[in-house]
Amino acid sequence: MSSKGKELPLDIDTRPITPTTGALWAVEKRMVRALLRALNDPPIAIRVWDGQTFYRGQSPPEVTLRVRDRRALWQLTADPDLYFGDAYSTGRIVVEGDLLNFVQLVSRSLPQSGGGWLSVLRSITSRAPRTNTLHRSRRNIHHHYDLSNKFYTLWLDSEYLQYTCAYFPTPAATLEQAQIAKLHHVCRKLGLKPGDEVVEAGCGWGGLGLFMAKHYGANVRAYNISHEQIVFATNRAKDMGVEDRVVYIEDDYRNISGTYDKFVSVGMLEHVGVANYKSLGHVIHRCLRESGCGLIHSIGRNRPRLMNAWIEKRIFPGAYPPTLKEMTEIFEGHDFSILDVENLRLHYAKTLEHWLERFNAVEGRVREMFDERFVKAWRLYLTGSISAFLLGELQLFQIVFNRGANNEFPLTREHLYQTHSSLNELHSK
Repeated sequence: MSSKGKELPLDIDTRPITPTTGALWAVEKRMVRALLRALNDPPIAIRVWDGQTFYRGQSPPEVTLRVRDRRALWQLTADPDLYFGDAYSTGRIVVEGDLLNFVQLVSRSLPQSGGGWLSVLRSITSRAPRTNTLHRSRRNIHHHYDLSNKFYTLWLDSEYLQYTCAYFPTPAATLEQAQIAKLHHVCRKLGLKPGDEVVEAGCGWGGLGLFMAKHYGANVRAYNISHEQIVFATNRAKDMGVEDRVVYIEDDYRNISGTYDKFVSVGMLEHVGVANYKSLGHVIHRCLRESGCGLIHSIGRNRPRLMNAWIEKRIFPGAYPPTLKEMTEIFEGHDFSILDVENLRLHYAKTLEHWLERFNAVEGRVREMFDERFVKAWRLYLTGSISAFLLGELQLFQIVFNRGANNEFPLTREHLYQTHSSLNELHSK
């Protein structure tokens, strides 16, 4: 997959460059060397605006970072988590070489805790995620998910438009097969059967609800605050002839009403915010029947850490991937028993690889819909996410739970895997 894109000279600081001599240049040279030293001298060269190249490694550099104006250098030094993404998107910083390799080299080199100039700087400039009140949640979701349905249909799977981690029963599975396998995986974990009443918190473009109704005979009520997604999902339910079994409601999860056999949330918890986990637990307690069970599927972390500043500001406002410890706030207040925890992080890395390959294949159409800055920003976002899952910076947790006194669950996990062996079957369902 290509990491190359058109550059944006119009966004570069075009003011006359002062000669790279004197006191200012002496400071800037120290800044460049300090950046490399803070990264523990990775095999990355930095080339500045006048062509001078800096490198501290022992073997030839694998990637060159070209800083095209001094303002970009100063911003990168002041707040690398935020300004690298902005400078890359506008073409003021160019990665010469494989973008994924560059991101991984930087991620492996960054100090993870304590000590180090970049660690100190990151702690000073870190930003708390935006509060997810009812009003703020609508704004945050609109920022990302209402870009346009057409945009997402260009590169997500063609059948159920899943913008969440797929499940690859074999490495050779296609994205469509892996997303269908994921939907089966969720339904089997829930023990879904005909006639079950399901409530879904955050439904994307409605694929899971459609799948549950069509293949498992469930009755689904799905809540979502993205108007574009609700309209899309409702129309698809009519097209598939399951509108009598799937209802899409444009409302916040906090306003879920009624009682249900199953509660499910796939890819929404990242947008809830830890401060609201107890409230989510109250909602589940209120709506889940005594014999019911639930599943929550969420990006997570091994230890608490804020979302990358650039991702939080430009791509996913209000997002926060929780740790397992933080997620237990949802369950502990109401005597819910956690039955199963599975980490699918390598499945998410593979999902993202498929998405990036498809995104790159249609980047011309994306550029026509938005602009070059958007294309580069999303390429960086998808590439950085692949790196984060491969290196264990991000996890993907699936948690199954029920009420403490409920003993109606399988003794083994055999039911989850018995039909995953046939990709032809997965593709036909």
